[in-house]
Order: sequence, then structure tokens, then C-alpha cells
Amino acid sequence: MSADETRDARAGAGRRELTYAVLLSLAGAGLALWAATRTWSVELTVRPSPLPPERVASTGTALLPWLPALAVVGLAGGGAVLATRGRVRQLLGGLLALLGLAVAVGGGYGLVAGFEGVVSRQWPVLCLVGGLLAGAGGLLTALRGRDWPAMGARYERPSRAAAVPPGGAPAGPVTGRRTTEAWDALDRGEDPTVN
Repeated sequence: MSADETRDARAGAGRRELTYAVLLSLAGAGLALWAATRTWSVELTVRPSPLPPERVASTGTALLPWLPALAVVGLAGGGAVLATRGRVRQLLGGLLALLGLAVAVGGGYGLVAGFEGVVSRQWPVLCLVGGLLAGAGGLLTALRGRDWPAMGARYERPSRAAAVPPGGAPAGPVTGRRTTEAWDALDRGEDPTVN
């Protein structure tokens, strides 16, 4: 196997791992957020006859207000994995692993807590599973994320020395009035509004 084939195979494996980590983080945090908004317990309060009992439903959000906030931060962090690179990505992965663990603890607490009334256990279980998935994505990012590919720099403005396109003409303002010339200038990294 040549050096180019080895490098391409490593890059392909890195892209797959990045995809798995982002999907685990997003799916886990999204599942936990959804489960936290479901009804976890229903309390019936008896009222004098002939009034029916009063039904008070409590969602996971009402019982553990911090739980959906952590899940939303996990969603944002899962997307931020794509925009970061190197050590920053690894630190973000560690933070996502801790957030996932905290969400899983919230789901576990929902399973064992003695909430008033009739308690529905499937939503805390889904919250626990979502937290574990998000934590796994964060852990994978923390352990392996340093070598993963980063977003392309296609639309970053080049330095002055690199502003000369392959044709040899230096970058400058667009002199024509045609729309296609302005779009071409944007593709080259030039600002068509500069005179």
C-alpha cells in the first residue's frame, strides 16, 4: 500500500469516526430533550363529591428544570464538533461527555425518585439512554477527535501573498457590472463591493 493510499484510508476512517461521534451526540441529546418534555408523573387530588379528582401532570422539565438545558447545550456542542479542530475539539468532547453523563444521571434519578402520583418510567429511561449516547459521542471525540478532519477553508479570506489567482492577475475590485463577475469574484475570495 502506498503512502497516498494509507493517508486516504486514515482520512476516511477519521471522517467516519467524526460522523459517528456527531450523530451519537446529536441523537442522544435530542432523545434526552424530547424525553424530558414528556409527562413523567400524574398526581390526582381528590376533591369533594360530585367534583372529579384534579389531575396535575408533571413533565421531566418541571421535575428537573436543568435537564433540558443540558440537553440543548449537548445539541449545540454536537454541532460545534464539526466546526472545531485539534485540542479545542478534544476539550469540547470532554465537556460533551460530562454533559451526557449529567443528563444520564438525571434520567437515572427520574427512575428511582419517589415522585407523587402515578409515575411513568419510560421517559426517564429514554433520558438515561440519550445521555449515555451523547456521552459516548463526547468520549469518542475527546479520545480520537484531534486527528479528525476539520471544516474546509474554502471561504476564508486568503492572505495578501496568496491573493494572486492561478491566472496571474492580482486580486482587486470587480470593474464590470455583470452579476456573474461579482459571483466569480466572491468565489476567488475577493470583495466585489470594494472600489
